[in-house]
Amino acid sequence: MKTEIRYAGHPADVKHYDTGKLRKEFLIEKIFVADEIYLVYSMYDRYMVGGAMPVSKALKLETIDDLKTPSFLDRREMGIINTGGPGIVETADGNFELDYKDALYLGQGTKNVVFRSADPAKPAKLYINSAPAHHPYPCKRVTKKDAEINVMGSLESSNHREIIKLLVNSILPTCQLQMGMTELKPGSVWNTMPVHTHNRRMEAYFYFEVPDKQAVCHFMGDPDETRHIWMVNDQAVLSPSWSIHSAAGTSGYTFIWGMAGENLDYGDKDERFPDTLK
Repeated sequence: MKTEIRYAGHPADVKHYDTGKLRKEFLIEKIFVADEIYLVYSMYDRYMVGGAMPVSKALKLETIDDLKTPSFLDRREMGIINTGGPGIVETADGNFELDYKDALYLGQGTKNVVFRSADPAKPAKLYINSAPAHHPYPCKRVTKKDAEINVMGSLESSNHREIIKLLVNSILPTCQLQMGMTELKPGSVWNTMPVHTHNRRMEAYFYFEVPDKQAVCHFMGDPDETRHIWMVNDQAVLSPSWSIHSAAGTSGYTFIWGMAGENLDYGDKDERFPDTLK
C-alpha cells in the first residue's frame, strides 16, 4: 500500500504555477498499479483519492501512520466505484460484488477491508475516495439502476450528458462524501458547463473511457485566472473549493466526480457562465 501527501495551495500562489508545477500539485497520473493500493492524501478537506487493482493477490486495506488510528476507517468513510473487471470487496460486515460502474459505500468503522478480482485476467479497477467521518452509516452497494439520473445539456451546446448520482444523500446517508459519474452523449465533449465553484466543499475528478491516443483538457483555477491540465485515460485531478472544474475532450469519455465538505446539497454551487471566464 502506497500513499502520498499533497498540501493545499493558496489561489494567489497557484496563479504563478507553470505547467509542471500544476501537474505535480493537482494531477494524479497513476491511479491503478497492479497488485497495489495507491492513495493520495490531500490537505483539501483531508480528502483521499486513489485506487486498488488486485491482479494476482488480494489487497488488504491497512491503516497508515498519518491517520494515527488502528484501522483505516476508524474515523473515515469510503466510496468505491469499479471501472474494471468484476471485483469483490470483503469486509467484517459482509462481502460485496462490484461489476463495471457499480459503487460501494463503506461507513466509518468498517473493519477488515480486502479487495479482490473475480478473474485475474480481467482485474477489477477499484477507484477510491475517502473523507473524514463523524458517524457510522451502513455499508451499501449502489448500481446504476439504483441511482438518481439527470440528463442535462444539449448536443447543440456540445454538453449533452447523463449525471448518475450514486453515493449521494438522496440514495443513502453519508457523513460528507458524495460520488457519482457523468457520461457524455455521442457528439458532446464538454462536462460541467456552465462551470462553478463551491467554497463549501472540494472535489476530485477521475477520467476514464478515454480512447487510446485521445485526451481530455481539464480546466481549473480561479474563474478570473483559469488554467488547464491535459489528461489521459485513468487519471484524476484535485479541485480546490475556489477552483472551477470542467473539461473538454478530443473524444467521448466518462468521469467520476467525488466531493466532501460541509454541505451535502448536490445543487449548491456558484455558477460562472462561459462568457464571464478569463
